[in-house]
Amino acid sequence: MPDTPADVLIVGAGPTGLTLAVDLARRGRAVRIMDRSPAHPRTSRAKGPNPRSLEILADLGVVDEVLAAGSAPLPMRVYRDYRPVSDTDPWAEAAPAPAAHYDRPWLIAQWRLEEILRARLAGYGVHVELGREVVGLTEGPDGQHMAVAFGEGPAERARYVVGCDGAHSSVRKLLGIPFDGTTAEDQVMVTGDVELAGGELDRGRWHQWFDEDGAVMLCPIPGTRTGWWFQAGPERDGAGRPLPPSVDGFRRLLTRHTGLPGRHLTRAELLSTYRVNVRMVDRYRVGRALLAGDAAHVHAIAGGLGMNTGIQDAFNLGWKLGQVLAGHADAALLDTYEEERLPVAAWTLDLASDRLRATLEAIREPGGSLASAMTEETTGLGIGYRWSTLTAPKSDPAIPPRPGTEQRGALPGDRAPDAPCQDAATGGPTRLHRTFAGPHTTVLGFGPASAAVLREVAVAYGNADVRTCRVYAPHEDRGTPPPGSLVDDRGHAATAYATALVVVRPDHHVGAVASADDPAPVREYLRRLYGAPGTVDVTRQG
Repeated sequence: MPDTPADVLIVGAGPTGLTLAVDLARRGRAVRIMDRSPAHPRTSRAKGPNPRSLEILADLGVVDEVLAAGSAPLPMRVYRDYRPVSDTDPWAEAAPAPAAHYDRPWLIAQWRLEEILRARLAGYGVHVELGREVVGLTEGPDGQHMAVAFGEGPAERARYVVGCDGAHSSVRKLLGIPFDGTTAEDQVMVTGDVELAGGELDRGRWHQWFDEDGAVMLCPIPGTRTGWWFQAGPERDGAGRPLPPSVDGFRRLLTRHTGLPGRHLTRAELLSTYRVNVRMVDRYRVGRALLAGDAAHVHAIAGGLGMNTGIQDAFNLGWKLGQVLAGHADAALLDTYEEERLPVAAWTLDLASDRLRATLEAIREPGGSLASAMTEETTGLGIGYRWSTLTAPKSDPAIPPRPGTEQRGALPGDRAPDAPCQDAATGGPTRLHRTFAGPHTTVLGFGPASAAVLREVAVAYGNADVRTCRVYAPHEDRGTPPPGSLVDDRGHAATAYATALVVVRPDHHVGAVASADDPAPVREYLRRLYGAPGTVDVTRQG
């Protein structure tokens, strides 16, 4: 067993685990990521990131590659009795807003997204270790690390272990955490990646056939010439039991529901049967072991929330592990991961189940489509943590956030709105989220009276990954602006925040707000995350 434990050992190298690994690696943490698979999977399970996940991928420096490798969501063409009856585009009215640059989800094969994240991780010198199945987890006798045993190969030590290993998580089972919920045995779908010859179908559409006795859905896989995501109601035996998916079965379903010749389906792989599972854990942490993504929650596929919720789990956890491992914050900070994300998981399960019911009802009628699964809530932009102990002062949870709009005065716990601005030094266009990007906390200052507090923060925490940003109104005399300053040339930033001082956490959520004449909430918040000004309390390292 190695003498020096890793800071974090991540089990599972899907989008959740890779997001967490990239975030920790860029913070300079000693991270290892392992997966039980002998090779990187070539699967297209999830259809892509939603707007909130796109913001996270932008922060991690990979969003341009993701956008280039994928495509915008496609209009949906719905058929009945083999004939098209409607074309629906659930994102036709969407447009970038000042507070939200990404206005729609993005289609990309999951394997391609994972490739992009692995390449980013490799840039930090970290590579996925394949064929490593976790079979044992015990806390070390010193209480300062976890011992991890594998089916093959040497055991490892790590200060923290994070299970990102999916719905059948070995880590969750080894920790003895229940995965309570239900499985709807009657709600079954067969899925796979297929190749279609013939060219009859427009690759600029997501084609959906809904009949009284079943359905077939075909969505083109971006980056391929003939690849499609295939989803369908299963074939059934004489007793009504669903049959397992097969290439021949897919061909029969294709002909039965679409009228296309079965021979046009030339290849089908990654075949699987999907049942609606609605399950979640009752806790995210047991000592030095934590869970994220499908290891902690699974739900109906409607709304495309599975992979996205996992990515957002990872982004919430990464900076908190970073703070603890750097000795800036007490290990109790990790309790806020469960405090914040467990209610989000419960809300997501309810939302996905509601969208599934709405979709099943919609497709009973000619012209109804999967568009019913998409709502403003599925963008992820409205998710916040006003109930969290990491908000200062406490926000009123009864005031709903307005994702993608310029709600006046973001409250502690809310997702920090974006806003178009100008670089104060160059006059070039930029956005607030570019200022937030990176493994740091940001303190925004609006109005001349905020300048003194920003100077105090810069001196006190200049070596602790805290950045200050003076945001000037268009009419203000800027003189020689401090580095990183912005000009709110159209007033969007002032509208979005409506206060003099704002602390934005590394995961783009408002931590604290304060007036310039009473900056105590800002001082107290930074002290909680980084310790006393000018110090790093190494005795608190986790």
